[in-house]
Amino acid sequence: MKKVIVSAGPDGSPIVVSKDSPAYGSVRVEQERHVISETGWLKIKSVSALILGSVEELKRAGYQAGQELEGKIVIRESLSSFNPKNPEKDLKIAGNTEITCMVGDKPIYRKAFYSQNPDAQDVLVAHTNSEVIKAKHASMQKETADLNK
Repeated sequence: MKKVIVSAGPDGSPIVVSKDSPAYGSVRVEQERHVISETGWLKIKSVSALILGSVEELKRAGYQAGQELEGKIVIRESLSSFNPKNPEKDLKIAGNTEITCMVGDKPIYRKAFYSQNPDAQDVLVAHTNSEVIKAKHASMQKETADLNK
């Protein structure tokens, strides 16, 4: 697994100031991960997370674009929203299907977090609506094939 890297914001600075609350901001971090599926396929994925805080403390921490950080980015999935004010923001969507992954009638929420603990582990929730997702994939493949005729 590669190191966690601090990203540059739109203005080149690593700190992005909140539009709603200018005293607060975030630093985006990224990590390339090698993910091997249950069927043995390797996929290299870039994952990102935000480090949130007051702008003052983020500046004091000294983050620099391109800086390498110890730790890792972990994925946490849950049946409870991470953001009660905007729960739709963290819904786990199955690829490009626009279908929310579900457990029974409950949606799965997914969010990435930066952890300084190199032993931190992902917390994943298996969805139960795979048949709906497979049907949507098949429908999308058929549409693509029809367009290519």
